[in-house]
Amino acid sequence: MRNVIYKTVVLKATPDALFDMYVDPVLHQAITGLPVTISAEAGAEFEAFDGALTGVMLQVVKPRLIVQTWRSPAFAADDPDSILILSFHPQGEHGRIELVHLDVPDQDYEEVKLGWREKYFEPWREFLAS
Repeated sequence: MRNVIYKTVVLKATPDALFDMYVDPVLHQAITGLPVTISAEAGAEFEAFDGALTGVMLQVVKPRLIVQTWRSPAFAADDPDSILILSFHPQGEHGRIELVHLDVPDQDYEEVKLGWREKYFEPWREFLAS
């Protein structure tokens, strides 16, 4: 059975601004608190949390869609990369992010699920409030 994480979050910024914050390394770092390598170009490498998260940008449709491979140190060597899909939508005056994270290995599923809330969406909300 495939492991899939679904999350929806509404944040106090436009979808275009949220998209830009994710793909801009300076803003991404301001949200997470750690350096990141990221680009809005398909084929670009992705690295966050001091290299703990790695992947490749598979598809970027500015300002609405990001698809990237994704893996953490808890993935076994023979685990395939997981696939992260982020889509950005208007929600009234705010922006909504729809997250689908496919094929997270069993041994990392709960940590990744919790990590999205604790390491990304809560800090993002705090960043926008400041």
